[in-house]
Amino acid sequence: MTGKMKPTYKMPFRRRREGKTNYAKRLRLLSSGKPRLVARRSLKYIQAQVVNYDEIGDRVVASASSKELQKFGWNFSCKNTPAAYLTGLLIGRRALAAKVSSAVLDTGLYGSTKGSKLFTLAKGAIDAGLKVPCGEGVLPSEERIKGAHIANQDKFKDLPKEFEKVKEKILAGEKSATKEKG
Repeated sequence: MTGKMKPTYKMPFRRRREGKTNYAKRLRLLSSGKPRLVARRSLKYIQAQVVNYDEIGDRVVASASSKELQKFGWNFSCKNTPAAYLTGLLIGRRALAAKVSSAVLDTGLYGSTKGSKLFTLAKGAIDAGLKVPCGEGVLPSEERIKGAHIANQDKFKDLPKEFEKVKEKILAGEKSATKEKG
């Protein structure tokens, strides 16, 4: 061929061409009829949203970011495994407050790696009371969630204690954390 397209060529959707959306996976998630727990990570933070499908466009019911952990007294990295778990606790509490009791995990284009930060976030949401169907085999161990794998370094020696404090603040409620801050 000399670069010409056949008249029967069908152009893929723009977001598919750009590698941003897997429409087959999205259709499977939407066919469940449940809200989605959308888990995404960037180079610095971990974000989570509970999203309902609407014909006009998806509606965000609740959202949380690991950057918000600083309000609760978190002084460590916002991209590590313990921060992902705490963000999961936060989104789980907010989803329950918004009358969402169950959701399906949407990891987007990320691969399903056992014990990854996205599954750690799901574990946090499950521990907060949100029902997320997830196999026990892909969830990380309790030691990893609490940061024991990095606590042996000098700059992270206080991480397990601070993890427990922040966890208690999240479980006690967000209002107490904002009162302490202000």
